[in-house]
Amino acid sequence: MKQLLTTLLLLLMITPCLTLAQKKELSQARSSIKNGKYAEAEKTVTTLLKDSVNRQNKRVWLAYYDAVRGQYEQGNEKLYLKQQYDTATFFAKVRQMLSIAETLDSLAPEYRKKHAAEQHNFRPNLFNGGSYMLRKGKWAEAFDYYEAYIDCARQPLFEAYHYDSLDTRLPEAAYWATYCGYKQQDAVLTLRHRHLALKDTAKADFTLQFMAEARKWLHDDELYMETLEEGFRRFPLFPYFFPRLMDAYTSQGQYDKALALADSALAVNDSSELFLFAKSTTLLRMERYAESIRYSEQLTKKNPNMAEPYFNAGTAYVNIAARLDERRYKKQMRQAYQKALPYMENYRRLMPKEQKKWAPVLYRIYLNLNMGKQFDEIDKLLKK
Repeated sequence: MKQLLTTLLLLLMITPCLTLAQKKELSQARSSIKNGKYAEAEKTVTTLLKDSVNRQNKRVWLAYYDAVRGQYEQGNEKLYLKQQYDTATFFAKVRQMLSIAETLDSLAPEYRKKHAAEQHNFRPNLFNGGSYMLRKGKWAEAFDYYEAYIDCARQPLFEAYHYDSLDTRLPEAAYWATYCGYKQQDAVLTLRHRHLALKDTAKADFTLQFMAEARKWLHDDELYMETLEEGFRRFPLFPYFFPRLMDAYTSQGQYDKALALADSALAVNDSSELFLFAKSTTLLRMERYAESIRYSEQLTKKNPNMAEPYFNAGTAYVNIAARLDERRYKKQMRQAYQKALPYMENYRRLMPKEQKKWAPVLYRIYLNLNMGKQFDEIDKLLKK
């Protein structure tokens, strides 16, 4: 008996109790709720919750929940009737109500079924709140709504609803959360929901782009490259992955990888100007000049106004000439310079502002072809 009394005393000591004044305030809040004065009730309850002891009292939280739910329902009715009401406030009440329900669930699981059913019906407005903030360009706020929507899947409050397996909108919410993290240039937020976002297959290409950018912000070169490679493997025609992979390989001097990448791309689309140009340029860097010229010529025939293939072909012919011994192959050297000439002049015509690229090459061509007038003009340009 003595032990039982001791246990009861301990329970009384740890069970949160309201003072007479607090009981009066809680009764006041309940009266306000009954009379539809929900904002007034919320103000009273939040004052009570400033006391850490009251934060463990389920009766206070129940009043808080009812006060916010009442405001949400009032706002919902006003919006339905097309009356003036702040939409942002409406969505904020959805998040606030959910947060209260989750806290209350940890204190009083006996209310789980009732509150879960209510919040399950209100939960789509978390997604809608994210979309609303997204349209306003409020990335941080939108992220919070989408994350709250996603987080419901792991909350005990909603365990009966099996969102992780039954909610088909979760991947979409994760995609938009990823997008909002990216728009804030926050690498951690961008990557937080990446695995779930990738399940939104309609937008997985963009998700991989955002992931790659986030890893670049983190200076994680290895994962950056892995993401680019995965992106190209899955979406070879998506414009983001190929050029960055090509730049990365060539900047590291990995020309074999760059050439293999160009070949893989051309296997998907053999008429792509970008892929053909990449192969032409890579072959030029690998000093495989005849092959580079062949791809450059293919491009100039396909698109006569595309400038860079002319530069590649002209440079390749000049390099071929430079390899030859002038004493033994004077004729072949001259022929190579003659072939280079129209390509480099076309490049100059199309890209007049790129003087630093075409002027030194034309100087060399005119010099070796004894083209005095043209040489003098280039010489003056280079001396300016």
